[in-house]
Amino acid sequence: MGESGEDIILSPAARDIIPFSFECKNQESLNIWKSYEQAQQNSGNYEPIVVLKRNNVKPLVLVDADYFVELHKK
Repeated sequence: MGESGEDIILSPAARDIIPFSFECKNQESLNIWKSYEQAQQNSGNYEPIVVLKRNNVKPLVLVDADYFVELHKK
């Protein structure tokens, strides 16, 4: 079992540019709901993002639908 908390620790300078909290999963079988819940619990005041990866498949990024819509309004 890995460390608790965010999977990617950003410096304060990087955090100013990248206001996200990352949960990274490299698994063949995955419960995306549990993974997103874990990302939310570890995110603090930042937007939770789950990076999903498995063998021989392009990585995917999971974000909240409301946040996704807000991204495209800008």
